[in-house]
Amino acid sequence: MDEDWGTLPQGELLQGPQDLQEPRSIAIATAVQRHSDFELVRCMQLERGGRLELLVVDAKCHAVPPNNPFGIEFIERIAMIVGSDAKQLVEVLAVRRGFPRLMHQNARPPGCPPSLCLYFEPPRSVTRSWTPESFLGRIKFWLEKTARGELHPADQPVEQIFFTTSNELVLPWNVDTLLTGNPKQKFDLFEGVKRTEHSSTFLLQPRLEGVKRSPSLSLVSLRLPPVVHGRIEEDPPTLGLLADMLSSRRVDLVAALELAISAAVGSDGAAAATDSTGTVILLDMPITRAPDAQAERRARRAYLVNHGALKLGEMMGELHRVGDKYWRVKLLEPAAKSTAWKSVEIEAIEVLQCADQAAARRQAGTVGPGLMATLVGAGALGATMLDLWVRSGWGEWTVVDKDHVKPHNLVRHPADLRHLGHYKEQVAAARAEEIRDGAAPVTPVHADACDLVDGGLLPALRSGRLVVDASTTLEYPRLASAHDDAGRHTSVFLTPSGSGCALLLEDAARTIRLRSLEAQYYRAVITQDWGEHHLEGSAGTFWSGASCRDISVVMPYSAVQVHAALLAEQVQKLTSSDEASVRVWSRDAGTGAVALHELAVHQEHKIAFDDMDLFTDAGVTAKMRALREHHLPNETGGILLGYHDLNINAVVVVDALEAPSDSRSSPGHFERGVEGVASAAREASRRTAGIVGYVGEWHSHPKGHGADPSADDFYQLVYLALGMAQDGLPAVSLIVGDKGDLRAIKAAVGS
Repeated sequence: MDEDWGTLPQGELLQGPQDLQEPRSIAIATAVQRHSDFELVRCMQLERGGRLELLVVDAKCHAVPPNNPFGIEFIERIAMIVGSDAKQLVEVLAVRRGFPRLMHQNARPPGCPPSLCLYFEPPRSVTRSWTPESFLGRIKFWLEKTARGELHPADQPVEQIFFTTSNELVLPWNVDTLLTGNPKQKFDLFEGVKRTEHSSTFLLQPRLEGVKRSPSLSLVSLRLPPVVHGRIEEDPPTLGLLADMLSSRRVDLVAALELAISAAVGSDGAAAATDSTGTVILLDMPITRAPDAQAERRARRAYLVNHGALKLGEMMGELHRVGDKYWRVKLLEPAAKSTAWKSVEIEAIEVLQCADQAAARRQAGTVGPGLMATLVGAGALGATMLDLWVRSGWGEWTVVDKDHVKPHNLVRHPADLRHLGHYKEQVAAARAEEIRDGAAPVTPVHADACDLVDGGLLPALRSGRLVVDASTTLEYPRLASAHDDAGRHTSVFLTPSGSGCALLLEDAARTIRLRSLEAQYYRAVITQDWGEHHLEGSAGTFWSGASCRDISVVMPYSAVQVHAALLAEQVQKLTSSDEASVRVWSRDAGTGAVALHELAVHQEHKIAFDDMDLFTDAGVTAKMRALREHHLPNETGGILLGYHDLNINAVVVVDALEAPSDSRSSPGHFERGVEGVASAAREASRRTAGIVGYVGEWHSHPKGHGADPSADDFYQLVYLALGMAQDGLPAVSLIVGDKGDLRAIKAAVGS
């Protein structure tokens, strides 16, 4: 069999496999001798940057079709180069003269035998399970599958055109828009990071008006015709060889380059002084699986030329310099085309592109683009969640805050030293710009979110938008609940200790608002086991400023991050549904285990009085009705737990407790006892950090009676009002009657 060794180094011919010294060489030779389809031809020892051993074998492939169009023969002569480093793969060369250049071959210098690319996995993955026997089987697999056109599966992406390089060129996320929007757009290329002597990352950025960078290079972007995928090419060293290589694939680089340079100059010529110090030729080629097939990917490759675009046009004979200007040749007297450009050296650069919103969502696995959204509060939790959403391409954000970054914020806020003294909402917008280079713009609004009307914030909170409240205050979600023209709201917060977090989400129609979800959350905290220590204080507090109000809790950034990531994901998932939701998570800092507590959500009920509204929910009323049914024919009752909020003129009922054990009841009378009442109210207050307390009474009427108050009920209400008057608060009483009727009465001393 004729062999084409090319530039393969010659070495010492060994007498036989017994003279091999490398363990892998010996193992391969043994496997070959045992394999019926392989025959050992010779063994050699090479000196090529260290000791190497070479085994030449003949491989029989019974599954290779005769006269196949790919040029693979029944018997192929294969050379295996084995090094002393067991972490490196054995190189496999096809040394038959005339062996075809095909897909899945490794890069080799010109004149060298083709190198078969046997594995898709990196060397570490291959060596983990590599054996000499499986190695021989892989060689046969490559030859047989290639001969049948099956080595590249139909569902595998089409091959790229060029091998990768160590240098990288990073394009802006919106480079296509910049190029199509302004064909004369100038770009600046500068070296961003130099990792080693031969490995750098270059950044291409549009030139801004009045901003000068050095060095400045021209960009010539070429959209070329589709190319059918096939073997992967080595990057040629000169522009002429690049044109020849592309010509072999039916792509006319010269014509495209001349047209682009000529169009950039125009009919008015171009001043020589405007020429750049170099040119980046950016090739953009669709790749198809077969001729006339739909393009499946785009291949981009950049080549750096150490001549400006105008000078390059002159070397190609497309431009002619007259004095201090370049002109199109066709506008002057016809001249013979120059070939000086063919010897121009080029440097190949791998092309990468920053992710736009769609690409960010694909890479992050984000479902859907998200909503027009407003974030209220750019503190530690809100800013960290926004970072996650910006990186994943989810949502189009406006951020509302009025605070600024102080030194203590840097312990658990994504801001850094550069941002000290800057407003937090502006820092959030700046970080989005830094992370995504404008692909995910964030609009900052410096305002107090509670100034919904006077502060002109309603446009940012209007219907149709998602509003994420991360303000850590009680005021904003309660105030926003009173605005019918606001968008769907969700409130997220951490517990004081950082061991838990919660998410309250209104339904899409906003029939259940945050004020009611807050009350239902407190009811669960009061009544469920996980709520016993849920809202207990932090690990401590510290003074962050001179004011008596400048008190901050002790909490690590790790707690903020772990809960921010959880909440950010949940906001994305839950807002895709129209349903309301309340979810609470508890985390064990010792083990990292997270427990979910999902609450049933009940419809909100509003009872309007002249000067104040009373809010309850179907969960509370269902509980009172069930207790009435349980105690019939007698009446029953108990205390109401909840809170007053005079900022919004509301009383919110959180829970209705059953009758104390020392209560007295009959079919026509109920007298609530006192056993355990005070302790129950204290425990509710403790569990809810002092928010929930006693707000009034409830009782039932017997069968055959509705919920209309009796004379005794009014007497009781007056008594309650006198008691609540000590705190200047109104008293409320709820009455449950036949057929589930519910009435509320309210009184205050002096009303």
